[in-house]
Amino acid sequence: VQLQASGGGSVQAGGSLRLSCVAGGSIFSVDAMGWYRQAPGNERELVASITRGAIANYADSVKGRFTIFRDNAKNTVYLQMNSLKPEDTAIYYCNANIKQSLRQMYRTYWGQGTQVTVSS
Repeated sequence: VQLQASGGGSVQAGGSLRLSCVAGGSIFSVDAMGWYRQAPGNERELVASITRGAIANYADSVKGRFTIFRDNAKNTVYLQMNSLKPEDTAIYYCNANIKQSLRQMYRTYWGQGTQVTVSS
């Protein structure tokens, strides 16, 4: 199983980016998916998560600006980021709870990270 994140880049404050993360490999089921971020010198923090039934949860710092959504048929999670601020600058990581067979427990997998840089 591997998670491939994409969509990062450099934008000016107020701009937008959309991140994507595709889960691939031998997958039986994907449960919750999410996005985390880590800025230099800071710990990794939750940005947003979404259940398989599309119930979303957001960090207070991104509420009203970011939207998480998913396509279950494609095992893909997205993060639409609007009204970006310099403090959103970080490496963004996706994760997903996946099991590879009916009898397996869900395990958490992580993507490789994608850099988002917001300039003022």
